[in-house]
Amino acid sequence: MRELPRQLSADELAPLFSGRTRLVERLAAEEDPLGRAEEIALAAPEEEQVEALAAHPRIGAPSPEQHGDEPDVLTRLAYLNQVYQEKFGFSFVVFVAGRPRRELVPVLEERLARTREEELETGLRELCAIARDRWTRT
Repeated sequence: MRELPRQLSADELAPLFSGRTRLVERLAAEEDPLGRAEEIALAAPEEEQVEALAAHPRIGAPSPEQHGDEPDVLTRLAYLNQVYQEKFGFSFVVFVAGRPRRELVPVLEERLARTREEELETGLRELCAIARDRWTRT
């Protein structure tokens, strides 16, 4: 496991955040990008926040961080992802942390009951946790 760096380029940050977004560009200008990621993400303009969440792969999509391929679970996740996207206007992001996809269904269902503001904040916090975890695992 490696420690959080003091400086990272946008090219180094992009895979941690699932894409080169305006948030990644902002973070690349910081001395402690991963340490300050949540603070910067939560203070960014809403369109940049939504763009950062949109870059993340959908839960249930092929990913080295997600496992489990039961057809009924994948179908349910696809449906819930669509409902979430329509309700909030951005992608559902959760720190999987090695959980199988079937364990994410109730998380997604629960978060659908929240407000857009709560979900925007939660999604950004989860995105930053994912990025820090990706850094320490590589």
